[in-house]
Amino acid sequence: MPPDSPHREVLQRIARIAMLQRGLLPDFPPEALAELAGLQRRPPPIPSTALDLTSLLWASIDNDATLDLDQLTAAQPLPGGLVKILVAVADVDGAVRPGTALDGHARSNATSVYTAAALFPMLPSELSTGLTSLNPGEDRLAIVVAMDLGPEGSIQASDLRLARVRNHAKLAYDSVAAWLEGRGDLPRAVAAVPGLEANLRLQDEAAQRLRKFRHEHGALTLETTEVKPVFAGDQIHGMAVEEGNRAKAIIEDFMIAANGVTARFQSDHHFPSLRRVVRSPKRWNRIVELAAEAGGRLPAEPDPKALEGFLLQRKAAEPRRFAELSLSIVKLLGPGEYLALPPGGLSPGHFGLAMKDYTHSTAPNRRYTDLVTQRLVKAALAEEPCPFLLEELGALARHCTLAEDAAAKVERQVAKSAAALFLASRIGETFDGVVTGASPKGTWVRLLDAHVEGRLVEGFQGLDVGARVRARLVQVDVERGFIDLNAEGSSPSK
Repeated sequence: MPPDSPHREVLQRIARIAMLQRGLLPDFPPEALAELAGLQRRPPPIPSTALDLTSLLWASIDNDATLDLDQLTAAQPLPGGLVKILVAVADVDGAVRPGTALDGHARSNATSVYTAAALFPMLPSELSTGLTSLNPGEDRLAIVVAMDLGPEGSIQASDLRLARVRNHAKLAYDSVAAWLEGRGDLPRAVAAVPGLEANLRLQDEAAQRLRKFRHEHGALTLETTEVKPVFAGDQIHGMAVEEGNRAKAIIEDFMIAANGVTARFQSDHHFPSLRRVVRSPKRWNRIVELAAEAGGRLPAEPDPKALEGFLLQRKAAEPRRFAELSLSIVKLLGPGEYLALPPGGLSPGHFGLAMKDYTHSTAPNRRYTDLVTQRLVKAALAEEPCPFLLEELGALARHCTLAEDAAAKVERQVAKSAAALFLASRIGETFDGVVTGASPKGTWVRLLDAHVEGRLVEGFQGLDVGARVRARLVQVDVERGFIDLNAEGSSPSK
């Protein structure tokens, strides 16, 4: 790679190669583009039978640059301290029908791939940011999940329905969070819609109720950060850390609740479902060791409530290092997977969320499992037969698990290539780090100041997840996304 090569172009090329190597398709086939052209000429109409909910104070909250808007939220006060939470999920199935080339491409990739320099959407942007996006000022068909939330945070009643909705304001996480947290002014887009300010404050209050209730029942308090390269033109000049905030919490808590309600809706209608599960951690023994190193004590068998108690204690004791501990716990919990559940079946549940009933349903423009769930829900609402055999759902669950894992590996590889570009001038420097992975395949370390991950090539013997190390950067390989480190000292995680 020439030293003056535009970083963005280098990363885009690496991303395309990585996708192909992992069986993902970076381009849409001609047949899918032909179907897209037909849809643009004749968009699917909104059924006249759909409930008209356009007058509700719907708004989207997402990243500043996001254009594929999968969901809207709103809230209404109810008597007795209850709050009705409403989540509208874009109807993608109306445009992307089973058996079409568009559906075939979406099924093959199973997810949008978000790399450091380019987005490879699951559906063409003309759909995902246009016809099937809940764009401001446009009437759209959506599945609306309505949930009555009690004062203590439990969902006391819920239903799903097809409805016409309209986005009254496209909002961004950072500006909404700054306002909610008292660090900034009311966003102009909020002020322009009468009643939206009060509605967002009600949503914020409802989200805090949901979160409190969930964590009281064993959901884990974890702080994770996302690191992205910062470009000046086409060159990387820094790495930015994105953290959670109050606006992100609204969307996260509402979507978790909506996914749980949607899973139970399918069970209530005696339909099979695609569940998102995170099983009890196989490396619980290492979690117990980490707790002991920090002066805590956990039972010998996996116990989410006990782990949550330990996490809260450590967050209070060492807030500055809590993200480091969270990263170690996330790695040890293990990956999620999809599972086809028959009607009346028992799910292993989601260990991190402490939920037995959980699916993915709120991002059908971005994840194929959500589109499959949408088809199941629409069939149940229409009192039609289930559109999938259990065996077909099982095959989809396995495929989507593997495809999403492949997409995550592409994203990580490109992120590491971006980090390698950024760190190329810092060979020989030493960093504080924490071990994030230890297996026969290698030992990986997150560099805490640089916010990137590399592989220990020397000095890794005896290290396990959560151990702190001093690591010297010895080499980078941009094309392969390799960041090689030598350990120069280590200590327990406490």
